[in-house]
Amino acid sequence: MISDTEVSLRHCEPSTAPGAGRGRRHPALAQQRRRGWSQALLATTVLMLSLVAATPASASIAYVSNEKSNTVSVIDTETWSVTATIKVGQRPRGIEFTRDGKFVLVAVGDDDAIEVIDAATRQIVDKLPSGPDPELFVQDQSGKTLYVANENDNTVTIIDLDKRVRVGDVQVGVEPEGMAISPDGKILINTSETTNMAHFIDTATRQIVGNVLVDSRPRFAEFKRDNSELWVSSEIGGTVTVIDPAKREATGKISFAVPGMRREAIQPVGIAMTGDGATAFVALGPANRVAVVDAKTHEVKKYLLVGQRVWHMAFTPDEKYLLVTNGVSNDVSAIDVAAQKVVKTIQVGELPWGITIAPK
Repeated sequence: MISDTEVSLRHCEPSTAPGAGRGRRHPALAQQRRRGWSQALLATTVLMLSLVAATPASASIAYVSNEKSNTVSVIDTETWSVTATIKVGQRPRGIEFTRDGKFVLVAVGDDDAIEVIDAATRQIVDKLPSGPDPELFVQDQSGKTLYVANENDNTVTIIDLDKRVRVGDVQVGVEPEGMAISPDGKILINTSETTNMAHFIDTATRQIVGNVLVDSRPRFAEFKRDNSELWVSSEIGGTVTVIDPAKREATGKISFAVPGMRREAIQPVGIAMTGDGATAFVALGPANRVAVVDAKTHEVKKYLLVGQRVWHMAFTPDEKYLLVTNGVSNDVSAIDVAAQKVVKTIQVGELPWGITIAPK
């Protein structure tokens, strides 16, 4: 393809066609002039390419919950650096921006609450009531309702985010953790670690309408955006169960095998899928790897070495990068999604657990 700049240069170049001009050019002079135009074109092309390369991707901010240091680290994805550290309550884990991007919600398990951080001032401005030991949570599409898994009383708490009050509870299995909501907002998923089930909850009636048995200690659930599949990771089972949401039955399992590593060290936790439904990334815990999976064929394509004890993950808004938390090495790995390779490591607080990202 010829660039606009190249076309412009060509139009400005004197004609060398036979008969052009008033007299015959000296061959050496013509060659010198052609060399000059080529050098000008090359210099312009190099300048254009350098300007494109210097253009940053869309800027975003990541918030990382540090379970042991009781802090939240703020990462600027333009500079790949921690720009702020926010002191929060005891044992922060689940973390998520509100739908409007104005606040960050963080579950502080040992304080039995959800703290609300103002994203502009980075100050805690409120606490939301939950059950004992909240861990993961999910919002509905409108951002008006929050569903919280409370590990210690086997319930999912429902919170009105506008009024910031608790409006109900749903009794589920033992040690609830993973939370997901269907793309149409009609079905809420909760996974119970000890019951080894994915519970299907009708968001209108707030009743369990189905249960699917999965492998041992399910930790996370993720829908494909077209609602065709639900994936549930089982930490001790070492698998991801693929579920048909319409039929509410398991249709397959994804297993993992890292060369030279014992099977029991491969413990799937967090899951992230690209918006086109083509690729999934699965955090494998103490295996210190993120598996890259063809989300259509369910075939594991490769393993990416990250930090120690990889937990949860989140895409930047443009899906150019995937950031993953590494609990034991106290850092975050940035993965280039297209190249499928780790490009940066950022030190954060102690035992980073959850992560959420929004535009800057």
